[in-house]
Amino acid sequence: MTEKTATTSKDWKVFDPQELLAKVAGSEAKIHEFLRVPALSVAIYRLPKGSKDMQAPHLEDEVYYVIEGKARLKVGEKTHDIHPGSVLFVRATMAHSFFDIEEDLVVLAFFGSR
Repeated sequence: MTEKTATTSKDWKVFDPQELLAKVAGSEAKIHEFLRVPALSVAIYRLPKGSKDMQAPHLEDEVYYVIEGKARLKVGEKTHDIHPGSVLFVRATMAHSFFDIEEDLVVLAFFGSR
């Protein structure tokens, strides 16, 4: 986020989607946290086609919104097909990971406080 393109105050912020996508562009898995306040943090996360998701369980509840891509999500012992528009909830400390990434996967990840 740059000051010239972000609209911000102490009470609110507006983010440019193209700028956020640029932060995670490339051929490697990347995550970019762009908001952190006491009750919430938000990141954009990109996993290229065929890559491996190496995340560990989080201490916060998490919601994912799939912007682009096609993959599967394993939560505990269950698997779910995901695609653009999917909204996913994973409870804190629950083991989960994306796999079978058929198309570059880009998600917004919202972390709540506990």
